[in-house]
Amino acid sequence: MSLDMLRDLELAGVKWEINEIPAALMADVAAATVHDGGAQKNIAQTHCVPPSAVSRTRASVVPPVAPVRPISVETARAMAARPGDMRALCRMIGEFNHPLRAGATNVVLPHIADVQDSMVIITDIPGTEDDATGRILSGGAGELMDKMLSAIGLTRDVVSIVPMLFWRTPGGRTPTAEELDLSRPFVDRAIELLRPRVILTLGTLAAQEIANVALGRGHGQITRLPSGADCMPIYHPNYLLLKPAAKRDVWAALQVVQNLLKSAQL
Repeated sequence: MSLDMLRDLELAGVKWEINEIPAALMADVAAATVHDGGAQKNIAQTHCVPPSAVSRTRASVVPPVAPVRPISVETARAMAARPGDMRALCRMIGEFNHPLRAGATNVVLPHIADVQDSMVIITDIPGTEDDATGRILSGGAGELMDKMLSAIGLTRDVVSIVPMLFWRTPGGRTPTAEELDLSRPFVDRAIELLRPRVILTLGTLAAQEIANVALGRGHGQITRLPSGADCMPIYHPNYLLLKPAAKRDVWAALQVVQNLLKSAQL
């Protein structure tokens, strides 16, 4: 492959990582030089190829992936608006070609309770166990969440759980605004279909996105959403596993949630 062909690929949207540059091209780059005002310059310098890549031994070539047409937020909104129930929405999520989909092991769909009009938990990105199993709030965080629900007389049978993203980000990094924006219509549609009276958000991301509050100041403080639902932001179970002392604040918040649910049933 020539350097001109590589530039054509880049213009077409194909990105080569350093460790994906073909060995044959590296051999050409290492051997070739150009003259500029009497001084010799390596072609690697003139074409922004890192010197470290030039000196590498021959490696296997990773074929370039054809450019993927980006999906607009408008398309995501149109897709999310179609389903008339949660199972249809989950099927739509499973078909949605989100940018994170290619790198995730599984799509982590919402957990749907047997009843509606009760409480919905909005959590952040899927964890490592969630990605491996395809089940939201699994592993140690899930076990702790089940204990928290049991403490106020609830189980997963009566509580729906919706993640802010349905695919784990690479390495569990913070999602970008674009990644959240593409997933948000499905989260909003889930809330519309489930019609919760109380929303419990877990962690910083969900508190900011759903309740528009900073968790540090808004923990345990009820926010009334435009839908009429009461939103209670609390720490994520993963945080509680690291900071057990924070369980006291969470317990106080859960008692408020329990009273809200009782009042809604009257």
